Amino acid sequence: EDELSRSSHSNPGKSFINGIKTNPASNSPKSSLPVPMGPPVYVDLAYIPNHCSGKNTDPEFFKRVRASYYVVSGNDAANGEPSRAVLDALLEGKSHWGENLQVTLIPTHDTEVTREWYQQTHEKQQELNIMVLASSSTVVMQDESFPACKIEF
Repeated sequence: EDELSRSSHSNPGKSFINGIKTNPASNSPKSSLPVPMGPPVYVDLAYIPNHCSGKNTDPEFFKRVRASYYVVSGNDAANGEPSRAVLDALLEGKSHWGENLQVTLIPTHDTEVTREWYQQTHEKQQELNIMVLASSSTVVMQDESFPACKIEF
């Protein structure tokens, strides 16, 4: 770690992501060198990166980050948030787990993309033991109200 830290300070044109040297001039994370394989990480709750945008999340994320609950926070169709490709990547990644652990997907907004994905892939979700949690509560704060879910561990 010390060597990685020193080399990133001595060469400001390069940076490190997960210990792999990358070129910051590249806008696409998929053009960087692949991250070495390692064991998956199990967590209770994970937010899907970048508002569920397809820019940074692919099936590899879901193969490596295995969560009981994934939060989908995207609500900007103009920017592809949430991305259908990312929701499909969840199905693809989970199909490689080799164990049928329960996964709950928690969308923070009711979007057309999420509804269509849910309807079109419902059988696959059941096969992979994925449940999509619909919000049944509303939180009111000052002049704003929004849907909410309660999760207990």
